Amino acid sequence: MATTMEPKAFSSSSESSPHKIHDLFRTIETDWSRSGLGANRWYLLTIATLAGGNDPELSDQLYLYLISQPAFSTPAQRQSLIRELREALIKTVSLVGVCKPLEAIMAINAYEKPEDKDPSPATREGWQCDEANLQRGLGWMRKIYTGDTDSTIALFDDHRDFAWLSQNITYGLYLSDRQVLDDLGTEVVVLAAIMIQNLPKETRWHIRGIRRLGVSVEDVKVVWNAVQAIAQFLGIKLHRVPTVEEVEKEV
Repeated sequence: MATTMEPKAFSSSSESSPHKIHDLFRTIETDWSRSGLGANRWYLLTIATLAGGNDPELSDQLYLYLISQPAFSTPAQRQSLIRELREALIKTVSLVGVCKPLEAIMAINAYEKPEDKDPSPATREGWQCDEANLQRGLGWMRKIYTGDTDSTIALFDDHRDFAWLSQNITYGLYLSDRQVLDDLGTEVVVLAAIMIQNLPKETRWHIRGIRRLGVSVEDVKVVWNAVQAIAQFLGIKLHRVPTVEEVEKEV
């Protein structure tokens, strides 16, 4: 059986310059361009990984790298970009807590020009924790967990607050919202934010989940390698997470 490729090594952020982290971004973007994952989703992975890592303020360097590109040369394009980055961070709140994503968005905000700021209202303004919200959450869970949905929820039979939280808030409020990010963009964010925390069970679930969305084994390896490369840059060891090959038999 083939093994997952080792990601390119980069020096840790404490010893690096903006130039070095931009080299990392460029490598991830180039690898991503050879996949079927969609051009914009590499930076969704990157912002989620930085927010879940040990230096979320490096998100400002991702923003500066992106707005230096022709694709984000106008205020309208930069407003669209910030909506995507912000939604990725909002979804990441449900996975890593609120403080790191707050640090990330404040770091980005320091570099936003007035004409580039997105003035749209809060995406979840008027949200209700009602039956419709619950059904949206359960619908998205079933896409990711398929036949494992009930058994996964049953893990919390002795702690039902966590089952309620997962269905109504994590999936209902955060992850099932499709105003900005689509299914694959959302699952890229989820897998990245979980994997960077070196969490074996949930990483396994979401490697499995992204495969169940129809992403190929080779493209999931691109995701896995990108998170590993950012982890190496940050000096984080991801020694507990499974490889893509180890999860494949569960798909």
